[in-house]
Amino acid sequence: MTLLIRWLINAVTLLALARYLPGIEVNGWYAAIVAALVLGLVNALVRPVLVLLTLPITVITLGLFTLVINAVLFWFVASFVDGFSVAGFWPAFWGALAMTLVSWLAGWLLKGK
Repeated sequence: MTLLIRWLINAVTLLALARYLPGIEVNGWYAAIVAALVLGLVNALVRPVLVLLTLPITVITLGLFTLVINAVLFWFVASFVDGFSVAGFWPAFWGALAMTLVSWLAGWLLKGK
């Protein structure tokens, strides 16, 4: 049940990002739910491999390169999910940063239950 709630929170976050952040577009609830699902899968399966492969750069930048990885994955998901688009790197960067913060906060709040 907690996973479903986090998924819906991420979908609502995507809709809010599309409304308030220029360069990110989401065409309705269905696109937001699918994009949140794909983002979760990509972050669970692809992100750890990329973090491991870029470990030297991540160590040199004191972990800040992880933000770039998140932005690239956010932009990557937008490239193949219909109804979800990102105009460039910087909207992807700020969108991924907001998604990370909201997802972390949701996990923290739901962990207490």
